[in-house]
Formats: sequence, structure tokens, C-alpha cells
Amino acid sequence: MPTLRLMKSAALLTLSAALVYPALAQVFDNSGNGMLNGKYYFREVSFTATDSIAVYGNITFSSGNYTISGAQGLDCNQGGCSGPSAYSTSGTYSISASGYGFLSNQILNNPIYGSVGANGVFIGSATESGYLDLFIAAPVTSQSASTLNGTYSLAYIDVTGALTNQPFDAQLQFTANGAGAIGSVAVSAYASSSSPFNQSISNVKYIVSNNAFVLQFPSSNSSSALIQGNEYLYATPDGAFVFGGSPQNFDMFVGVRTGTGTSAFGGLYYQGGMDLDLTSNSFDTFYGTLSANGGKIVGHERIEYFGATAAMGYTYSDTYTAGSNTYSDTATSTQYTIGSGGVRIGLGIGPFIGIVAAAPAPSSNASSVYLNPAGIVNAASFAPFTAGISPGEFITLFGSNIGPGTPQAAAVVPFPTTLGGVQLLINNTPAPIYYVSSTQISAIVPFEISSTVAQIQVIYNGAASNTVSEYVYTTTPGVFTVPSGGLGYAAAQHADFSLVTPSNPAKAGETVSVYVTGLGATSPVVPDGGAGVLISTLSTIRAYIGGVAAPVVYSGLAPGLAGLYQVNIQVPTGLAAGDNTLNIGNSDATSATAEALIPIG
Repeated sequence: MPTLRLMKSAALLTLSAALVYPALAQVFDNSGNGMLNGKYYFREVSFTATDSIAVYGNITFSSGNYTISGAQGLDCNQGGCSGPSAYSTSGTYSISASGYGFLSNQILNNPIYGSVGANGVFIGSATESGYLDLFIAAPVTSQSASTLNGTYSLAYIDVTGALTNQPFDAQLQFTANGAGAIGSVAVSAYASSSSPFNQSISNVKYIVSNNAFVLQFPSSNSSSALIQGNEYLYATPDGAFVFGGSPQNFDMFVGVRTGTGTSAFGGLYYQGGMDLDLTSNSFDTFYGTLSANGGKIVGHERIEYFGATAAMGYTYSDTYTAGSNTYSDTATSTQYTIGSGGVRIGLGIGPFIGIVAAAPAPSSNASSVYLNPAGIVNAASFAPFTAGISPGEFITLFGSNIGPGTPQAAAVVPFPTTLGGVQLLINNTPAPIYYVSSTQISAIVPFEISSTVAQIQVIYNGAASNTVSEYVYTTTPGVFTVPSGGLGYAAAQHADFSLVTPSNPAKAGETVSVYVTGLGATSPVVPDGGAGVLISTLSTIRAYIGGVAAPVVYSGLAPGLAGLYQVNIQVPTGLAAGDNTLNIGNSDATSATAEALIPIG
């Protein structure tokens, strides 16, 4: 869970005062609404400063409208607890072609933002509304005992600690025989210690009731058993992914069938999760995207902290053990399991407990000129598309048949708005284009884009692509790296223009120039695609090196270059020699890429 790294850094929390998501009244692509259709089972566990809430039951989706009837809700607040009690409501939903979208309020009177994965599961959160929650919904299909068959690994969190008097999470491993028997369940639980508390709960059985798998944990096993009574699991039609919880508790399961062999993990994923730092008793919940390839991850999430005024955007990088079904990430105190279909679940290692579920994104359906709905990324950090865009940002767009077979690059500044027969329209405004090919476009978001939602479309030789929706923010910082791609050392220079490298590190007290994109509007405004001059950004940019505040001497456009920003940072004293993490952001977004490093001498 990359969010746990964020918890450990007070510097990042200082950076993270956030911009609330755009109002739902804005135009948003709903061409993917068919990805949610029919009856689903859902479970939502939510927390505020005063409430613990769990809601679960059936939700029916149809043509942009949803209804909840016959669901149940639990509510514990400072005045006591109530429930389970009947819960029903209705609302609307908008899902874009990428699978990313939202359910309008009425679920706990807050919108749920998230994405539909390739397995048909919607994973989301109401983080944009100040609620700390995790919401999962999967299609209801006719299930039999044989569907729950094979070896499973589940991540579990109980944030109220009904049996332990403190929150805990746990990994559960068992083998279901497809006929109602599980037998022994191995439990490795974490709370305030990084050492697990291991249990074996015997004589566990399951039945099918209303298409749910009811796991029956004997209460007579032991008064100290961490899980007792009935736990309800709901599954995808193939039984490969399960989730659920107790009808009497504020808990959540996410699980995968592991089976034998190595499951594939790679490509674009949609995810959501919740974390709890027991050292400071601070919560966060999040949803977002990650792109995994060859042991490297570049991800983006929208995250909400307990006590924060609103959600924030967070771009990060991680590593994973390519080709392995399980791996641990010590940097984030998380252990991961990859199951059938490449679905990944994560469990926090105490005292940083939590769970996360990530499902592969749906495959694209290419047309003659096709812009990948999930293929618009920050050109510097490669932050996935949920990061949104900002005025003046250099972006890279991927698709098929979106340009000429022979790549072309702009030869002059300002960049043209037509190159190789390609136009890129953002809210019908032509964007300056730097590079085009049949599968990739590099361009600059026009400074005049001011709406909260942008409609993006490619025109190639008169043929129009599909339209993709992106949210627009004040800034969407991304640090250029060496080599490029968002992983590695930050593209930073000394005053003599030599590159900052491990053999030529930055030193305390000196000022280095770091090159980024996505810092938003400037004053005065320069022509779209024109060469930069020494003019400052309107947003106040802040920087941290190794978690220590680093004074920003200048933040603005880089002289003589198009679409490039420059941040001059004074290196603080007291840093450890060697590689340090560089964070750059302002009040509505951060660029916190773990492997965008800066070497300090």
C-alpha cells in the first residue's frame, strides 16, 4: 500500500492540503455505463471522526440509474450503536469508456468514485467527500458450493477490533473443497507489532445462502479466536475474487484464489484500499490506478486522510517481484498476493495495518482512429490518467491509428496545432503538438482550459477519434527523470548546468534546478506552445528532499523551452548522504515519486 509511505512523512502531509473533486454537474463521459448492469452485491465500510458505518446488500444498475433495496446498515457513533437496520436508496452513475467514473450520492449521502475492472468488479471510495471508506460491488450470479473451490488467500481488516479491543488486520489462508468444507483456516494477524499473531481456526464450514458463501467460524473454538461467527463472502462468477464481511461488524475481506503456478501481474490496474497507522491512530482511504511492468510500478491515487479538509492526488513509484505470486514491500509495510486473473490483494504489516484490492483494467476496443481512454499520462512522471490534466501540462496520449506511420516531431517553437495530419482538441481548443506517430502523441494542454472536465479528441486526416473525459486541476506536477519514464533520478542541474548524478551530487546550501511539468498557469500568460521565459507560476510550489523542507527560490517556465517548468530548490542541511526522495507539489497535488531520486553529497 503506497499510502503507508505517505503516512510516515510529515513533509508530504504538509504538501497535501487538497483540491476537492469537481462537482458532479460537470459533463462526464458515460459511454461505459454498460459496464455496470444488473444486480450486484456491495459492501461499504466507512469512518468519520464520530461514526463507524457498514452498509451491505444488493444494488441494481440500469442505464445510468441505480437502486438499493433490502440492504442493511450498521452505525456506531459517540451516542451508541444501531443496526443492522433496513437501508434503501437510489441514484445515478456515470462510467467512462475507461471504466473510471462515479456513483452519485445517495450511498451514505456521498458520491463514490472508482473504476470497473476487467473482472466486472467496481472498486471505489467516497474520499472526495471527506469520508474514509472502501466500497466494492460485484455482479450477483447464481452460485453453488462448487464455485468456492481451491486454495484462497484473503486480506481482512477489523477497524473496531470487536474481539481484540484494538484494530487489526489479518491474512487468512484456506482450501475449500467445493462441497461446503474448509476445515482449518490459518490466520496471521497484525496490530501494533510487526510480528504476526498466528492462529489456526479449525472446523470451519460454509453454506450458500442467497448467492453468498457464508463462512461459519465456530464461536466455541476459543474465546480468543480472532474471527468468530458468520462471515459472508461474495464472489465473481468464476470464484476467483471474493469480498465481504460480517453482518454484525465493521470489517472487510478481499481475497483471491491462488491455486498453483504463477499468476500474471502486469499492465494497468484499478485499485482501492484503506490504511490505519496504529502509532498515530490516523486513517486514510484511497482509490486510483497503477501501471506495472517488469518489476516497476508507476501509480496514482486519490487519497483522503483523517482530519484533512479534502482529498489529494498522489503520484508514486514502487517495485515488485516480477513472476512471483507473493511479495513483500518493506518500504510500504505491505505484503501482496496475486491470484487468478492477475488480481492483487495487499495486507498491511503492523503497526501499519490495512487492505487493498487491485483488478486489471478492461481491455480497449479499438476503432479506426482510437484514443485509449486510460492512455493519457503525465509526460514526465507517467502518472496514470486518474491524475487528470492541468493548463500548460505536457501530456502523452496513446492509442491506435491516431497519427502517421512515420513519426514526426515539431521543428519550430511555438509548436504547431496540426502536425502530420493530426489535431488534438481539448474542449474544442487545438492543443500545441510536439510529436505524433500511429500510436502516440505528445502535446501541451492549452493554458485557456479552465473547466473542471476536459473532453479530449484526436482528429487524424479528418477522421475523429472517440472522446475521452479527464478532470482538470490547477496543477498536476510530474518530475522528469533520467532515464525518462518517471522512474530513476530527477532531471536536475547544478548552477553550471551539469547534471546532478551520484558521481556529481547536490550539496547542502547549493541551489539546483529541477525540470517538471504540470505546474499550471503563469503570470503573465505565454502563448500556447511557445518558448518559456522567466515568469513564475500562479500556484505556490513547495519542495521536500528526504522529508525536509527545501526552499523554492523560483518556480516557473524554463527559458527557451516549450511546455517545460523549472523549479530552483535550495538543498537543506542535515540530509543523509546518498539518494534522497524529492517531492514537489502545491496545495492541490503532490509529485511524490519514490524512485525520482536526488543524490546528496
